[in-house]
Amino acid sequence: MERTTDDRVAAMQAPAAVPFREALRFWFKLGCISFGGPAGQIALMHTELVERRRWISEQRFLHALNYCMVLPGPEAQQLATYIGWLLHRTWGGIVAGALFVLPSLVLLVGLSWIYIRFGDMPVIAGVFYGIKPAVTAIVLHAAWRIGSRALANGWMAGIAAAAFVAIFALDMPFPAIVLAAALVGYFGARRWPGVFALGGGHASKRKDYGPALIDDDTPRSPHTVFTRARLLRVLATGAALWLGTMALLLAISGSEGTLAHMGWFFTKAALLTFGGAYAVLPYVYQGAVEHYQWLTATQMIDGLALGETTPGPLIIVVAFVGFIGGWTAQVAGEGAPFLGGALAAAAVTWFTFLPSFLFILAGGPVVEATRGRLGFTAPLSAITAAVVGVILNLALFFAYHVFWPAGFDGAFEPVAAAIAAAAVVALFRYKVGVLPLLGGCAAAGLAWTLLRPMVGG
Repeated sequence: MERTTDDRVAAMQAPAAVPFREALRFWFKLGCISFGGPAGQIALMHTELVERRRWISEQRFLHALNYCMVLPGPEAQQLATYIGWLLHRTWGGIVAGALFVLPSLVLLVGLSWIYIRFGDMPVIAGVFYGIKPAVTAIVLHAAWRIGSRALANGWMAGIAAAAFVAIFALDMPFPAIVLAAALVGYFGARRWPGVFALGGGHASKRKDYGPALIDDDTPRSPHTVFTRARLLRVLATGAALWLGTMALLLAISGSEGTLAHMGWFFTKAALLTFGGAYAVLPYVYQGAVEHYQWLTATQMIDGLALGETTPGPLIIVVAFVGFIGGWTAQVAGEGAPFLGGALAAAAVTWFTFLPSFLFILAGGPVVEATRGRLGFTAPLSAITAAVVGVILNLALFFAYHVFWPAGFDGAFEPVAAAIAAAAVVALFRYKVGVLPLLGGCAAAGLAWTLLRPMVGG
C-alpha cells in the first residue's frame, strides 16, 4: 500500500526537468522502435510522452500535432522535433528529429543493397510477392484509422469524399486540395464553429494523466517566444545548408547529373507536398519513376514494402529511391556501385528532411502563440479530413499495380488479391501488428512462389 500511495503522490506532482542526456537516450530508442507508420508512431509518442513520462500535456501535444499535420513532410518526425525543441531548445529539436530518422536510414541502405543484389532470387522475389499485397492493406487501414478520428461528422466526410474525387477523377494536385480544404475549414468555422473544432482529427476526450512538465498553463520559455531576429537566423542557416550541399552535389555530378537532379526534385517534394508519406508517394512516383526513371514501378512498390519493415518515418522510402537511382547511375564511379547508392540515399534523405527542421524551428514560436484559437485549428481539421480521401486513392493505386502488374490488359493475380484480403481481415478484425502481418504475408508469398511451378500457376 505504501508504494501505491507514493505512486499517487508522484502522479500529483509535475515531473522534474528532463536532462538532455536522458532525452537523447529516449529519442534514440524511439527511432529504433517506432514501427507502424505515422499513426502508430504518434500513438507511441503519446503513450510515452503524455501518459507515461508526462513530459508534455495532452493539449500541448495535440496542438503541436495539429501544426505538424498541415506541414509538408512526415508529421511524426516533425512532432518529435517540435517536442524536442520545447524541451531543450534548438539542439533538442535537431537531436530528436535526426535520431527519429538515422536508424531507419542505416537499416534501409542495407536492405536496399540486399534487394538490388539478390532481388532476382526466387526466395527474395517470393517474399516481395507476399509483402506487396500487405502494403496495400496497410495503406487502406491507415485511411480508416485516420478517418475514424477525422470524419466525425458529415462535413468532414464530405471533405474527404471531395478530396478523393478531386485527386482520383480530376487529377488535381494535392497542394490545391489542401488549400481548398483549409479555406473550407477557415470560413466554415466562422459559421459553424462546433463542426470544425476537432483538433485536426486527433482530439479526444481529455484524460487526466496528472500534471506534466510542459503543462497547459506552463509559462512559455524564452526560446518559444517569436522574435524577428531569431526567425531570420533560422532561415539564413537553412538556406546556407541547402546551398552548400547543392553546391557540393553540383561539383560532384554537374548540373545535369543524377545527384543534382535528386537534390532539386526532393527539395520540391519536401516543400510542395502535404499530408505525410502516404500523400507524397504519388508525387515521388511520378517524378522518380515516370520522369527521371531512377527506378521502375515495381521497384517503387518494393521500396515501400521495405520502408514498412523499418522503424522511423515511412517517407524514408525516398532513401530506397535514391539508393537504386545512385546504384544504377553509378554516381560514385563504375567500380563503386554501393558507395554511389549510399551517397545518393544520404543526399535524398538530407534534402527531404531539411525543410522539416526549418518548419519547426522557424514556425514553432508562432504556433505556440496560437494555442486555443479556432481560426488556426479549424483549417487543420479540414485538411486532415481531405488527407483521408487522398490516402484512399493511394490504396487503390497500389491495388491496381499489385493485382494487375501488367495493367488491366494483363493477367489478374488472384493469389495476391487473396493475400491482400487476408491482410485486411488481420488488420481490421484481429488488430495484428505491422511486423507480424508483413512476416505472415511474406511467408505466404514465398510459399506460393515455390509452389507455383508445380501447380502450373
